[in-house]
Amino acid sequence: MTQNLPKTHYLTDYQPPAFEVESLFLTFELLPNGTRVTNRMLVRREKDLSAPLVLDGEGLELIQVDLDGVALMPTQYDVTDTQLILPDVPERFELEIVTEIDPENNTRLEGLYRTSGNYCTQCEAEGFRRITYYFDRPDVLTYFTTKIIADKQDNKVLLSNGNLVEVGDLPNDRHYAIWKDPYKKPCYLFALVAGNLEEVEDTFITRDQRQIDLRIYVEPKNLDKCEHAMESLKRSMKWDEERFGLVYDLDIYMIVAVDDFNMGAMENKGLNVFNSKYVLARPETATDADYEGIESVIGHEYFHNWTGNRVTCRDWFQLTLKEGLTVFRDQEFTSDMLSPAVKRIEDVKRLRNNQFPEDAGPMSHPIQPQSYIEMNNFYTMTVYEKGAEVVRLYHTLLGEAGFQKGMQLYFDRFDGQAVTVEDFRNAMADANEIDLAQMHNWYTQAGTPTLKVEKHFDAATGTLTLHCEQSLKGQSAHAPLLIPVLFGFLNDDGRALPVRPGENSRNKVFETEKGHLLKLTSLSETFEFAGLSQEPHLSLLRHFSAPVNLEYAASDEELMMLASHDADSFVRWESIQTLALKNIEDNVARFQAGNAMVFSEHYQQAFQAVLEAEGLDPALKALAIGLPDLPYVFEQFETIDVDAVLQAVEYQKAQIAQTFGGALDKAYLAHCSEKAYCYDKHDMAARMLKNQCLAYLAYGAEPVGRAVAQYEQQQNMTDVLAALNALNHLAVPEREACLSDFYERWQQDTLVMDKWFSLQARSESEQALQDVRGLLEHPDFNYRNPNRVRSVLGVFGRLNMKAFHDASGEGYALLAEEVLKMDKINPQVAARLVTAFTSWKRFKGHRQDKMQSALQHIAADKALSKDVYEIVSKSLE
Repeated sequence: MTQNLPKTHYLTDYQPPAFEVESLFLTFELLPNGTRVTNRMLVRREKDLSAPLVLDGEGLELIQVDLDGVALMPTQYDVTDTQLILPDVPERFELEIVTEIDPENNTRLEGLYRTSGNYCTQCEAEGFRRITYYFDRPDVLTYFTTKIIADKQDNKVLLSNGNLVEVGDLPNDRHYAIWKDPYKKPCYLFALVAGNLEEVEDTFITRDQRQIDLRIYVEPKNLDKCEHAMESLKRSMKWDEERFGLVYDLDIYMIVAVDDFNMGAMENKGLNVFNSKYVLARPETATDADYEGIESVIGHEYFHNWTGNRVTCRDWFQLTLKEGLTVFRDQEFTSDMLSPAVKRIEDVKRLRNNQFPEDAGPMSHPIQPQSYIEMNNFYTMTVYEKGAEVVRLYHTLLGEAGFQKGMQLYFDRFDGQAVTVEDFRNAMADANEIDLAQMHNWYTQAGTPTLKVEKHFDAATGTLTLHCEQSLKGQSAHAPLLIPVLFGFLNDDGRALPVRPGENSRNKVFETEKGHLLKLTSLSETFEFAGLSQEPHLSLLRHFSAPVNLEYAASDEELMMLASHDADSFVRWESIQTLALKNIEDNVARFQAGNAMVFSEHYQQAFQAVLEAEGLDPALKALAIGLPDLPYVFEQFETIDVDAVLQAVEYQKAQIAQTFGGALDKAYLAHCSEKAYCYDKHDMAARMLKNQCLAYLAYGAEPVGRAVAQYEQQQNMTDVLAALNALNHLAVPEREACLSDFYERWQQDTLVMDKWFSLQARSESEQALQDVRGLLEHPDFNYRNPNRVRSVLGVFGRLNMKAFHDASGEGYALLAEEVLKMDKINPQVAARLVTAFTSWKRFKGHRQDKMQSALQHIAADKALSKDVYEIVSKSLE
């Protein structure tokens, strides 16, 4: 491992900045290998007259430093690998720093880099220090003016934050543009884009009748794929006005799509830079999931204009302040645009598949981490998705009106400031005159809480007693969390029974706009309910009202009834998923004992009831009859037996196909349509159920016919990809023929080719490892493109449970070598790949040993990046 251990940063070490930057003027003279950056800033000392001026900078060639117009000698300042230090500066001064950088060879994709001949920036979290020396921290806000100089031939478009104030021509066929941002911002929100891009234009009229120019910049070949992104932007702006009362504040809003990007998108003020997968779509090239993802991410970045830009983070330990809140907002946006019930279940699946394992692993951290080595490693599912669930707790407790009162006070108090999670919580509490101090525990305690519920019914008195206990695994002395539990009581027919709290529970049970709510505030609590004529069935954690693992010993009969009749879509889905999990877990034990597997009668009855239910949203049917995803199945076992789990899941799929083949085929045909593609919740729901049926039919007696026919119709990418997925696990010539045809059709489309790579990286065929090695040697594979790397190595390590966990250990060895290779090119991407190993201690026998060896092999590299070092070292502890 690296000999000089990287520095750990702690929340408790925070100190306010010693200097304020009153204004900043940046001049860029763009050249691929020698871009010159002139940084002229007006600085004022805030406190501590003896403190030196310390600026962050990495990978820079320092050309000159001027203080108040006088060039400094090298003896008058110190330069390290990470800082520029001026030991003696006056109380107020102008500092000018000239540096050179090499965008062409910037494979980290942090700071300023070139992609497909275009210049682009990524400054969050600490990329600005790779552009110039500066206070690279979010609590230093200033007014930015940016001048960009470049040759016209290769850079007809010159873009930055704010409003365009001046353009002009220069000698030698060059030109310039000056952009001025009228709002203070931290440097992580700076952006610059230059290149030969084309634009799609539109306008939006705000509720105060201002016209906003909307522009999406893309490579010329992609002009016909921007319509959905533009419409999504306009819907986002309208929704934010109507739901949150927030209006856009500049004259122009720009989006730029680039192929090489580490993240999904970046909310730079007025100039959002997007991974092209979240902008470009046509029915022939993008799936329903792509369309929904574009709408969601466009919304997310736009919503950051207020929750992130106008009010930003004091330090990076407050990241969930902007990200958890904005994820909640984008989830609500998608819910309002499409189906709230479907969106809620999809968000829960995402949380359980990705965040729950993070909570259970060596990288477990609270939504407000207390320390980090590399901040990029904490752009996590915990900070984002669990953070959004914590924001949702406020909404559940306060209701929509109370939540919006809190938001309004938050903006009134903190507009234009860099603040903390405590400031947000206090605004919610003060606006509603309620004590929310206990919410602090959600921010500071790691792990997924377990909520255990036991019931006792006294038939003689008609009294129901619920005993609730909360715990955090491995933490015997944790503080109690405030947990809101939405619930209902049902009779045997699934009809609602009255909820009447007993005397001791009336101050803990509330009627809310979402239904009945229990408010847990202690580690152990008992609730009583009176006046019940029969023992009720419990419908618990409706809407998934808190991010917890629920332990309640519901019988199979009770789960079957809930799956068939519960009015809450989440509980209905959860109940059939629980029956499926119980069946899989039982068959894992049977496989391990050498006994024959069985197909649960109760699961069969629930499956049939849902599939044949009249009036039920086809999308909810599709979600309900689908099996739990493998990452979540793995999480149910203390020790993971890969072979047993995979056998049990394969058995379940085969039994579903065999038992319900006729019903699945009938449902498939009922939801086929020849109408033109439409991004519409009804059409999407029909495709979702149709393609879930197709996936099961591929495990039946005639696995190929329907899938090949659907592929050959080429109606839309959703159906084409579903057909390929159905064929993907089959060792049949039709699979190879369809994949070959797909490649011939789409080899010039980068995003579609990512799908082609992903399909093969996910295939569980016998030669899967060999296929992955072949993909890495393919002429269209590119280590410098994060999407392409993720489409092969990310998919292989995260989703191909069979091949990655091959008993030989070759899957582990392959990924370990690729992590080391990627670490030299792009440490952020390498760090994401290495997370496939973090749960190694939970695997059984030789797999655990081989995963540990792979991690040790990575750790032995003496030149590991901070990004990879942090994850590997914590995994091996």
